[in-house]
Amino acid sequence: MAFKAVSRDDRYEWMEAVLKRLRYLSLRRIERGLVHRYLKKVTGYSRTQVTRLVRQYRRTGRLERRHYRRHRFPRLYSGRDMELLARTDDLHSHLSGPATKRILERECHVYGHEEYRSIAGISVAHLYNLRRKNIQRGIDRSFTRTKPVTVRIGERARPETKGEPGFIRIDSVHQGDLNRHKGVYHINAVDEVTQWEVVASVEKIAESYLVPTLQVMLQSFPFVIRGFHSDNGGEFVNRQTAELLDKLFIRFTKCRPRHCNDNGLVESKNGAVIRKHLGYTHIPQAHAEKLNAYHAEFLNPYLNFHRPCFFAVCTVDEKGRVRKKYPYKEVMTPYERLTSLAHAEDYLVPGLTMSKLEAIAGQMSDNEFAERMVKAGSDLFQ
Repeated sequence: MAFKAVSRDDRYEWMEAVLKRLRYLSLRRIERGLVHRYLKKVTGYSRTQVTRLVRQYRRTGRLERRHYRRHRFPRLYSGRDMELLARTDDLHSHLSGPATKRILERECHVYGHEEYRSIAGISVAHLYNLRRKNIQRGIDRSFTRTKPVTVRIGERARPETKGEPGFIRIDSVHQGDLNRHKGVYHINAVDEVTQWEVVASVEKIAESYLVPTLQVMLQSFPFVIRGFHSDNGGEFVNRQTAELLDKLFIRFTKCRPRHCNDNGLVESKNGAVIRKHLGYTHIPQAHAEKLNAYHAEFLNPYLNFHRPCFFAVCTVDEKGRVRKKYPYKEVMTPYERLTSLAHAEDYLVPGLTMSKLEAIAGQMSDNEFAERMVKAGSDLFQ
């Protein structure tokens, strides 16, 4: 004979009725074994399953079907947290994960914005996961060959900083041509140790425009400049620039042949800063003055006080090769890097103190300043 129940609930009902009718709890061991075989035969369950259900009946006096509950990880970050992350990415033009995490931490712990407390504790790996979700949900909607020169100006050498600020790397970026009309040229200067960055724009690469701009840029750094390193472009390797640097007692060096990474720091900043904030489209030369006003008031303070950068920790392995690592604790703004140096006050230009720099850094939070800069940039380009 074969028995078949209509559903699982019917089996549970029938088994509970049998156990109550036969007074299972008061039966002897031999009689209980007989009941077990009877339940197994009629229901078609295995011996282990019947034992489990009988144990449930003995414990609760009833047989209830357990509904499957799928395991779900607890949700740590709300929709509001995801909006804050998307807003931060939009304001800072999608920085790397560690840099964005540092900004979130600074918003909470340095500037006291409590709404960032939850998202500030996110890991870098999970930050990228939330970025993908933001894109899926529609929260985040962000979407010249060098001519060789033979001029004997400057020294072909890699500057030795010895861990001290004041040795800058400099390069130029062209904003493109349109209908045979030249666009503006951006001059990008970055300090090697602190990554303090100064950006300026000129109408033309000529001595009448470039030399006054270089003077202003060199005076914009908070510390004394002692080294000036460029590529072999004629805009920097010329007598006028050499005379200016010689007058200021600044050592002039240029890239060596077969050493493509000599100016790698400023080259990377050209793409990560200049192209990201100013784009690739043509900007007429007549707007260089407006761009300089925007750089001085918004872009340069943002880069130096509110945009975290990676700083390498160099180690030498057993084969004598230098290995670079970028730990998260070394992700900081150029201003924070400057303050972390020993005797930082000694490197500042006369008349400038660390308290003055601290006052500038604490005026606004990272997101507040970035929001102000984004609005000013939008108004400028319109």
